[in-house]
Amino acid sequence: MDSKSPEEPAPVGIHRFDGRPLFTAGSFRAFEMDTRDIPALQRFFERNPEYHLAVGGQAPRPNEAQEEFESLPPAGWPFEKRLLLAFVDDEHSMVGMASVTVNLFVQGIWHVGLFIVATSLRGRGTASILYGHLESWMRSNGARWLRLGVVEGNARAERFWAKAGYVEVRKRQGVEIGKRVCTLRVMVKPPANGSLPEYIAMVARDRPDSA
Repeated sequence: MDSKSPEEPAPVGIHRFDGRPLFTAGSFRAFEMDTRDIPALQRFFERNPEYHLAVGGQAPRPNEAQEEFESLPPAGWPFEKRLLLAFVDDEHSMVGMASVTVNLFVQGIWHVGLFIVATSLRGRGTASILYGHLESWMRSNGARWLRLGVVEGNARAERFWAKAGYVEVRKRQGVEIGKRVCTLRVMVKPPANGSLPEYIAMVARDRPDSA
């Protein structure tokens, strides 16, 4: 992915999340973030620390948003680009975020990295609404296979992704996240006309017996 130079700050009085969104999700809108949005993303992480506490065993660090923008797939993992999305409400407040890697490994595989929804919206079905529209947007832009990793033992997330149609293809042991060493469940959601054996044939590293 080509690196971006920092862009000029938005003029005073113009909100960063005005304008045409990538897509709408019920009463929410999704925008692609850039480096101007690092402070907003940092505030979102700090106001909603549950993911980082549950998965990494620590609160978001002062540079959490900056590192999220700088994070890339491991060396040797081909991909087209990585996007950070903000979900905002009618008051221009960030209520969720997602990171998406486009065409990871091969054309048509999109990887969902982080997907975090504000704690205050739990129990309202908001996460399902946001994710459903995110998936529709990904598929309309070329995604066939959807991939993600969920930490084993993060029961809320495991239930959510299973309900969304994701199926485990392998486990990765010894993954360091924050202060913890975790087991990561690699999960995939195939297209309507696809099968898991087809996916495994394309991505050897996701075979169940992979090291």
